[in-house]
Amino acid sequence: MGVDDMSHRIARLVEPLLRLLWPPPPARHRAAPPPAGRPDRAPVAPPPRPACAPEPYYAGEDSALVRPYLAAHEHRLAEERRRRARRRTLWLAVHGIDLGPRVIHGIEIIA
Repeated sequence: MGVDDMSHRIARLVEPLLRLLWPPPPARHRAAPPPAGRPDRAPVAPPPRPACAPEPYYAGEDSALVRPYLAAHEHRLAEERRRRARRRTLWLAVHGIDLGPRVIHGIEIIA
């Protein structure tokens, strides 16, 4: 069974499903001939459609709004970085390496 044969089988399987979802457009009929007793009138053109004003284009950078889930995610990442830094400092302090703050309450600490 070749690839070409398989694609034809798939197409035959999917085609009825597509017809259910999107039925063909209704058939167009010819207009009935005008009655013989009335003179032909000139066709009247429909009135022009009102022009719609174009919608303004907004770029995301122009808006001061921030998606709350993005802000919450950034805050969560920043807090996790601070925790990781504190844990790393404590682990290194246990092994004799001092990485603590150099300034505590405004006084410079010399190691």
